[in-house]
Amino acid sequence: MKKFILLFAVLNLNLAISAPSIGEINYKTSFGNCPSRTAGALTIAMVKAFEDKRSLKGLKESIVEEKLMEKYYLSDYKVNYDPLEKLLKLKFECPLPLMKVQVYKNNGVDSYEAILVDNAQLFEPSYLTVLKEDNKLKKDLPSLALPVGNFEIETRKTIAKLVSGMEEDLRKNLSEIILNELNELTIILSIREHTSNVFLGPDQWDEKVSKLEKIIKFLEAKKRVPSVINLINTKKIVVKFSDKF
Repeated sequence: MKKFILLFAVLNLNLAISAPSIGEINYKTSFGNCPSRTAGALTIAMVKAFEDKRSLKGLKESIVEEKLMEKYYLSDYKVNYDPLEKLLKLKFECPLPLMKVQVYKNNGVDSYEAILVDNAQLFEPSYLTVLKEDNKLKKDLPSLALPVGNFEIETRKTIAKLVSGMEEDLRKNLSEIILNELNELTIILSIREHTSNVFLGPDQWDEKVSKLEKIIKFLEAKKRVPSVINLINTKKIVVKFSDKF
């Protein structure tokens, strides 16, 4: 009997390590790429909500009512409950930040800031602070400037897809993207402390960025930094160099 009691105690200890508990509910959490501090706080909030509601449906209703996804920077989540083990499984996903956004109004004075993430949503600037505190973001984000009239969801999706699809060698040099009132796109690169202005015009951005990647690779191999790359007309690409370089 003593051996049985000892074995039972060891099994219980192992369960407590692999599945912590709050009240009567054990839980396991996968943070994904979410900041550990916010994901930990969200875990506690979800477990308590589940204990109060005693159902997954009730938990999901609480998530919506209390805006937990927005509050804790989630892009997606999954929840499952095993009633035999009283085990709540939580899986979180958070978006990748792409750009700092400054949306300016027509007078060019009033503006507001946000973070464009890879699913084209806008997050509060505090998301960057949380990511940096968790060592999940170690460099500054490039900037995106555009008029408020060009900021519908389709535009955000297009920009997010364009930046996400860039090769790493180009993205590391990306300093700013500017979209003007005529829907003309300009990319500003910072290469070895020199600035390159890239004009893409109003269309065919994916094709033009692909050409830009090849141009930058070729010029970097020759250790040359262009001051201007004009890709408005893909059949007549113009590359200019500053006398200072």
